[in-house]
Amino acid sequence: MHCPSCGQQQVSNETKFCSRCGMPLGLVSELLVHGGFLPQLAQINQKKGFLTKKNGVVFGVFWFIFLTMFSTAFFGILNVREELIGIIAITGVFGSMMIILASLIFFPSSKPAITLPQQFQTPPAPAGLYGNERTALPPQQSIPASSYATPGPGTWRDTNDLSPTSVTENTTRLLNEDERQ
Repeated sequence: MHCPSCGQQQVSNETKFCSRCGMPLGLVSELLVHGGFLPQLAQINQKKGFLTKKNGVVFGVFWFIFLTMFSTAFFGILNVREELIGIIAITGVFGSMMIILASLIFFPSSKPAITLPQQFQTPPAPAGLYGNERTALPPQQSIPASSYATPGPGTWRDTNDLSPTSVTENTTRLLNEDERQ
């Protein structure tokens, strides 16, 4: 596979990023696998139904506004019996609550469900974690301490001949030289 941005040939088709320009290649490999078509786009372009949670909540709010505010005021102006106006107001309040609750519980969401491609999903837990038992130890990955040996004769450096032997001795020597001058 070649990077569509810079043309760099990739080591494998499962490479997630271009080694030259860093372009994410996950969707490019997804396009190649599905023949130039992303199945997620088909889900987005599907026609949504009318009965969704969002539409139900909007209808419930309009129901409340129409029956509680407009209808009661309209029938009040027409001098309709107060019992009928009270029934309309109660129907507006409790009807809108029931419509909103029913739409939130029973109607499907208006947002499409997004599924990640296989390469972006979380990998399964490796063996040995979360209760999965391994049957053998992993291969040796370090050098054992027994392979280290002390250096041979003449390779050690005697540090006693270094001068000055301490920082304070060197500072004291410099101060003494300054006093003499």
